[in-house]
Amino acid sequence: MSGPLQTATASTIEVAATDVAATGTAATDADLLARTVSALGAAGSALRERYGDVVRHRTREELMAALAANDEAVLAILRPRLTQLRPQAGWVEDELDGGALPSGEWWVVDPAEGNVNHLHALPEWAVTATLVRDNRPVLTAVHLPLTGETYTALAGAGAHVDGRPLHVSPTTELGLSIVATSQARPDEDETVVRRVGSSITEMLLDALVVRTAVPATLHLVNVAAGRIDGFWQFAGARADLLPGMLLVTEAGGRISDAHGRPWTPGSESFLATAPGIHTEAVATLSR
Repeated sequence: MSGPLQTATASTIEVAATDVAATGTAATDADLLARTVSALGAAGSALRERYGDVVRHRTREELMAALAANDEAVLAILRPRLTQLRPQAGWVEDELDGGALPSGEWWVVDPAEGNVNHLHALPEWAVTATLVRDNRPVLTAVHLPLTGETYTALAGAGAHVDGRPLHVSPTTELGLSIVATSQARPDEDETVVRRVGSSITEMLLDALVVRTAVPATLHLVNVAAGRIDGFWQFAGARADLLPGMLLVTEAGGRISDAHGRPWTPGSESFLATAPGIHTEAVATLSR
């Protein structure tokens, strides 16, 4: 876990970014994280400029076109910058994809996490980028353009928000916990939809408060920050879960599937909790 010599603070990241700019190379993962944060800031500004009034749509085609326009505006800035950082890394084309990746390095990016919220003038959206190496996330950044906050995690070096360390909740009772889930995606398989509904019912019986909203990443940011105590989801995409998975792990949380087994990008469920409620949460979701 993180320690005084491992923690990458905002100042060390800023210095690393300066060093990298001078040398033109990214020698360490801390350097990469610093430059990823810079790229997300520029891309997030473009998405913030597009935010404001509700974007009306009368058909599914109009909705999809508006979603794509947001994605394209962000990727036009973000993709060339991240590709320059790691030219050999692959790029996940569809943020809705799931499952394991081929070996090597991959950028897993969600240019507008919470895109539907953005179009409806709701504030819950972000820009995310995660570097995955041999199917393990090694660094991630989640930028919230409306607040200016950036959440970062570096494998083995802790999780931070704007340089301040993050720690999961010390809660030890599910009955005293706030937990959250994301609703099933549009056009999700009916079996998954019904499983989501039944799991919410079970959690309503056992937890203090249950929050249901999208996007998943912002719930996981709150788990890492200790604001809420747990999050679960069925199905889901890599871009939804990998950033929060690394943030929660580096903040001291527990990650598994809903049955308590090790989670992988190919798992059918996902659970992230403070350590003190993990066993109870698994029991509730397994009923």
